[in-house]
This record gives sequence, structure tokens and C-alpha cells, in this order.
Amino acid sequence: MQQPAPLEEVAAYMRAHDLLLVTGESCTAGLIAARLADVPGAGALLDCAFVTYSPESKRRCLQVDPDTMERFNLTSEAVARQMAIGALAHSGANVAVANTGVADSTDPDVPSGTQCYAWAFRDARGVMHLFSATCRFGGDRNAIREASADYALGCIPYYHQLFAASLRSTHDG
Repeated sequence: MQQPAPLEEVAAYMRAHDLLLVTGESCTAGLIAARLADVPGAGALLDCAFVTYSPESKRRCLQVDPDTMERFNLTSEAVARQMAIGALAHSGANVAVANTGVADSTDPDVPSGTQCYAWAFRDARGVMHLFSATCRFGGDRNAIREASADYALGCIPYYHQLFAASLRSTHDG
């Protein structure tokens, strides 16, 4: 599991690299955006947030394919990736973070605390790169949701650096 950066470092990194965030959130229900909004000057870092708790809202707001939800489960990297792509497509942001998961034992096929993420980055030419991960957190439902939001934000610098490296290698080759 990637070690997330502290929120203040994430905000400073985002400012330094002109990153503007959109979120596509399910289990975190807006906590990712709210955590970033706690930072002074967050208006320059946060474009908008989609809270898509239900399968229907994932389809309607972020264009997540119902077949993907059926085939891979709502708690899956496949769904998180489509959520991130949809959020990016419906905003002026250049980075999207998406989260879907379970904070309790409501799904017999998915252990409590399982969280799936996707980070999508888009450069000025429209080149996009997508990363995803699955983690599992312990604690009660709110502790899981809070840890999940912190993880989602805290990994932005790490995945952005991978994105930037991939762009450099593409242009160097």
C-alpha cells in the first residue's frame, strides 16, 4: 500500500504543479473534497465533487457502465476507474480521484473496510493516464471513511509523479 502524504504537503504539491481536483466519491460521500476544502486556499485546488452513492447515480452522473458494475462489483477498481474518467470528463479539472468501497459488512463478497480508488491525470494536450489501487482499512465505518479520504488525497503526489515520468519517457522516446 502506498504511503500517503500529509494533507498540507498534498496541497502544497498541488499548488506547485497547478493541479485542480475533481472527485467521484461513493463510500467517502464527499469526504475527499471536504478534507481538501479544510486547507486554506482550497478554492484554487478543488473544482467540484460528485457524490455518487447509488449505482444509478454512478451511471447517470459519471457514465459508469452498468455491465462493469455487474461484472466486477460496485467495490472494484474497474468501477473506480470509470468513475474517475467520468468525473474528469465532466469538469475542468486536470486530476480526478475516485473512491468506491464498503465501510461495513453489507456486501458478503467484499470484506468490510475494502476501498477501491482511481486517480486520473490529464495534461494540457488532453493526454490522460489512469492509476488504481485497492486497500483495506480497519475501524468503525467513519474511521474507515476518514482513512479512505486521507489515502485518496495523500496519494495524489505519488501518482502525479508517475504520470509526469510517463509523459517524459513518451516525449524522450
